[in-house]
Amino acid sequence: MSLRLHNLQPRPGAKHRRKRLGQGESSGHGKTSGRGGKGQSARSGSSIRPGFEGGQMPLFRRMPKRGFNNARHTIKYITVNVESLNRFENGARVDAAALRNANVASGRLSRIKILGNGDLNHKLTVVAHAFSASARAKIEAKGGKCEVVGA
Repeated sequence: MSLRLHNLQPRPGAKHRRKRLGQGESSGHGKTSGRGGKGQSARSGSSIRPGFEGGQMPLFRRMPKRGFNNARHTIKYITVNVESLNRFENGARVDAAALRNANVASGRLSRIKILGNGDLNHKLTVVAHAFSASARAKIEAKGGKCEVVGA
């Protein structure tokens, strides 16, 4: 059987009936309508924020928050792949301002790291805060330069 516009249909299991709450006992969703018995979560308009334990001191407040956390000291970068540098013309100097103007690097972070995904088609002078080894090799293979800012 060939696939034509007149015999298109969704895959088996893709369509479900809507759960019709409160439509009597025989519907399977009658009486309490999937809300269990009595209590705060059974009331209309009720919502309990994540982590709330009914007035008991929540777990995240019971746990001590002392000591060293490496995540506070990591250096975060906006990542840019080598392939996206192809939009700049041959011999251009590509720095943070040029990357942001071309909407290649966007976000609140200030540091930029060039990664090696894809291929570079021409020679560029790329100025960034960090380069992966593969990105540096691809840029320099085309006769370009990698300049590290703040080094």
